[in-house]
Amino acid sequence: QVQLVESGGGLAQAGGSLRLSCAASGRTFSSIAMGWFRQAPGKEREFVAAISTRGGHTYYADSMKGRFTITRDNAENTVSLQMNNLTPEDTGVYYCAAGSTAILVRSGPPYWGQGTQVTVSS
Repeated sequence: QVQLVESGGGLAQAGGSLRLSCAASGRTFSSIAMGWFRQAPGKEREFVAAISTRGGHTYYADSMKGRFTITRDNAENTVSLQMNNLTPEDTGVYYCAAGSTAILVRSGPPYWGQGTQVTVSS
């Protein structure tokens, strides 16, 4: 089992930035790929970004490329999502996710955090 705890959500203005973090426990962190999803009000949960076990490969949804950056710190067992140039459309609950590979994380991660709210005002 992998336990995931997100932090860093909150309120931002359009054009601003937020940084989310996720702390993982339960398995050797460097053996699991990590990712982020989000769910906007009234919409389905969608993929945001994923990162491979050692951080050498990253994947982004098209609408996040160039604005969001996913990184991981295998010494601290954390993954982060730096979000820049935020828009109101980025509002939603952001979930940390984990799986054995980045491909699995993108398609159907078995482990989820409880989510953190991000609200972007115009």
